[in-house]
Amino acid sequence: MTCAVGAHETLAAQDLTPRFYARAQLVNERGQPIKAAQLAAGENYIFHYPFEGTPCFLLDLGRPTRSKVTLKTERGAVYQWSGGVGPNRSIVGYSAICTHRMTYPTRQISFISCRAQSTAPGAMRPNTIHCCSEHSEFDPASGARVVGGPAPQPLSAILLEHDPASDALYAIGTLGGEMFNAFFEKYAFRLAIDYGSEKARRHVSDQAVLVALSRFCRQQVRC
Repeated sequence: MTCAVGAHETLAAQDLTPRFYARAQLVNERGQPIKAAQLAAGENYIFHYPFEGTPCFLLDLGRPTRSKVTLKTERGAVYQWSGGVGPNRSIVGYSAICTHRMTYPTRQISFISCRAQSTAPGAMRPNTIHCCSEHSEFDPASGARVVGGPAPQPLSAILLEHDPASDALYAIGTLGGEMFNAFFEKYAFRLAIDYGSEKARRHVSDQAVLVALSRFCRQQVRC
């Protein structure tokens, strides 16, 4: 069942449950199914879900994640992230919209990405999703919990399914503090240019195209 956009944003603090959207298989630009074994550990991948204008990260961390992590949104709502998927439980998905000022990857530039280490020693924690706008940091192995900077809550998790028989990957929903309403409002003009006036808000269904961040955007800001 598809949930209303950001419906939880009007709710008082309470335990959050997963919000399920259309089940979308991750495919390459030719429409061929992505297999978990094809993912390069440490590579940043981008896909759009649950809307055509909302970018997400897919990461193979190269190591098993924690299996149960209790997290909290800015408003105090509690939820539990159950860990990664795949043969090694190392594959995770997160909204690529920073929870501080909603910085996000565009075709032109990205200020946010997951990196093993900083280009400047001591500038950031290793193996974190780092947003160079205000230096918020999120731990992808622990549900994207905030480990540094001004971000008030974790990145929203993208719920994934892995089919062991085919090694295929699917996005099925979100968990945590969605920011879609605020994102669409703040970037309405830019999204209309990039996607068209209505396309950015369309629900993704059936398939979501996965591409390496290095190919998705022209410039990645490193800090």
